[in-house]
Amino acid sequence: MNDFQIPLFQALIVTLLLSTLLNYLILKYSKNINIKKRNQDEKRLSTQRIPPFGGIACSLAFLISTRLIGKADDNFIFIGIFAVIISLLGVFDDIYNLRWYIKLFFQIILVFYPLYNLNLFLNIESFLGFDLNNNLNYLGSTLWIIIIINAVNLIDNMDGLAVVVAGGICLQIAFLANYLDQYKITDISLILFATIIGFFIFNFPPAKLYLGDSGSLFIGYCLGFISILFNWTPVDNTIYTSFINPMLLFFTIPLLDLLIVTSHRIGSGISPTTGGTDHISHRLLASNLSEVKVLTYFAIYSLLSFSLILISIVANESIAFGVLIVLLILFVLTFLKIRKMKILD
Repeated sequence: MNDFQIPLFQALIVTLLLSTLLNYLILKYSKNINIKKRNQDEKRLSTQRIPPFGGIACSLAFLISTRLIGKADDNFIFIGIFAVIISLLGVFDDIYNLRWYIKLFFQIILVFYPLYNLNLFLNIESFLGFDLNNNLNYLGSTLWIIIIINAVNLIDNMDGLAVVVAGGICLQIAFLANYLDQYKITDISLILFATIIGFFIFNFPPAKLYLGDSGSLFIGYCLGFISILFNWTPVDNTIYTSFINPMLLFFTIPLLDLLIVTSHRIGSGISPTTGGTDHISHRLLASNLSEVKVLTYFAIYSLLSFSLILISIVANESIAFGVLIVLLILFVLTFLKIRKMKILD
């Protein structure tokens, strides 16, 4: 454990500056790298040659900040090392366009090993009401994190979008964790937020630098583990359980996009692993909205859902149940509405 620590605000400034510097250097020196996965293959709107290596800078800035500033315990340092490794997997994918099953194989290994080694898992048995073999808890937790990783990867389909969505999740987690005295989770979430804001400077439309799989896999990996590291203890006046904790609801946007894309592609006889312009963002763009307006809509939806989740936490059980019903209806109506919207050509 590193004993050197500085106040959180200063730590965030250092992280932001470090991320900005590293992203600038990546942008400056990566323009001439031969990339087999072209922008067209990623279904980006831009046809310009834009480096997809922002994730390298983000992963390095995050690991350095958490280690040197002392805002993470040894467990998260261990997880952070594996997060950098999965970022390197994304680098290989960005350059060589790896097969989906190769990426999935390494994702399973890089997620399961830290979970098993650190004895971390979602408490699935508390949800089911009977004891389970711990291996099933590990498998369920591995599946959850892999879903989050790939949902974040899919949401990175428009300039600035992954940053807005992931940044919103970071702030929501930080707020809830601070409210419930989970200060380490608060610190880590805010440092991750500062890291991706340093990248956002270069990714705001029109982007000069892409996050790439190196970044989306890294961010999804960190968020997935943070959601499991968070220690939610149910109380009598809440309907949440140890398994269904409110933090899991913060991922509704990437999960909604994953559901829409997967259902559309399977229904159209297309492999879900194939790129396309059927994401939520693309459908909104097809409605003649600008990229900045689309980003604003995502931010508003995130704020609205977070407000409802927060009310459900502080309210009594009956009010909380009503709020969750509203959240469910909002989720279903949004899904049905977007599914009917035309796809961007």
